[in-house]
Amino acid sequence: MDSVVYDTQGAQDAQDDLSGIGQVITAPARALATEAVHAGREDLAALGLHAAPIDLSTTYPSYDSRGEAARIDAFAADGAEPEGPPVYARLGNPTVARFETALARLEGTESAVAFASGMAALSAVLLVRNAMGLRHVVAVRPLYGCSDHLLTAGLLGTEVTWVDPAGIADALRPDTGLVMVESPANPTLAELDLRAVAHACGTVPLLADNTFATPVLQRPVEQGARLVLHSATKYLGGHGDVMAGVVACDEEFARKLRQVRFATGGVLHPLAGYLLLRGLSTLPVRVRAASSNAAELARRLSDDPRVARVHYPRIGGAMIAFEVHGDPHEVIAGVRLITPAVSLGSVDSLIQHPASISHRIVPTADRHDAGVSDRLLRMSVGLEDVEDLWSDLDSALGLRAGA
Repeated sequence: MDSVVYDTQGAQDAQDDLSGIGQVITAPARALATEAVHAGREDLAALGLHAAPIDLSTTYPSYDSRGEAARIDAFAADGAEPEGPPVYARLGNPTVARFETALARLEGTESAVAFASGMAALSAVLLVRNAMGLRHVVAVRPLYGCSDHLLTAGLLGTEVTWVDPAGIADALRPDTGLVMVESPANPTLAELDLRAVAHACGTVPLLADNTFATPVLQRPVEQGARLVLHSATKYLGGHGDVMAGVVACDEEFARKLRQVRFATGGVLHPLAGYLLLRGLSTLPVRVRAASSNAAELARRLSDDPRVARVHYPRIGGAMIAFEVHGDPHEVIAGVRLITPAVSLGSVDSLIQHPASISHRIVPTADRHDAGVSDRLLRMSVGLEDVEDLWSDLDSALGLRAGA
């Protein structure tokens, strides 16, 4: 599948559209920017609070052991969140629940279930389907490297068929439990027509990794996806200080995810839940500002003779990828303001070499077939002044990659 190659008009359109970021497509009761600030916090004023409390309890007292047993039995039966006071941190936590409520509202889903990492979240989805005897997955490359590895290696008993988008319908089998895509994709920023993909899935659930776009730029459920995956470590947290994952979905699937989370223990720490809730409040503002920087850097890189190709999605966003004529490792070594590190979505800019780091675990031939070349660099653009960012890139390219 070809990645989306940068073009000047596309970046200009992306920048022009930034003023509209923060408004959802289907016009909820409140705009996305408002939901980002208030969702999951509506009860605080009545509680006499302004900031959300952090509940660090691992267990909770109960003098009604019969009632508590009944609530635990009910959870075991259907995965519904227990009514009444909390029981045990592995079943749920009030602080984490606030984040889940907020993220579900931003993605336009009934529910959301948070996990200790993005990979824990994906693993839980696969385990839910595996438990139903639906071990086959149809997937489109590229995906995040560790997601690719989890599917390919069959670590959870899954079997994967890799296809181009046009081949999804033909690849479906009676035991297909999931179709997985990522758009814009990591690291090439290739974009898919999610509505067309969802149509091709038929009755098989579509899982869309929305980590790069965030609900600020797109809400996959509005295009037919049933499940929306986030590495919440990235833009949702936004400050490089929390690790988490979350799946936004309908309540029926959420109940099964909660049961898997309870059984496997992949729970999110309450402090992480608090940091994520706080991060969501600035998500639209951060995405707008970082996207503006990214569009400008993509435009300059596209005109630079030291750069062979630039990838920037038509949907916009704060991620760019570019292939250099020189040695990409020398560019990594040459940056001073930009941080050479894995991950993305933080307030500061990060750059890394996917073939060596995030996608090293993917077999070389498969990596190349997915458009991840050995000269590709992936940059997560932050909130620094764009002139300072360009000065750092210009210096690294000139001194290290060769003109």
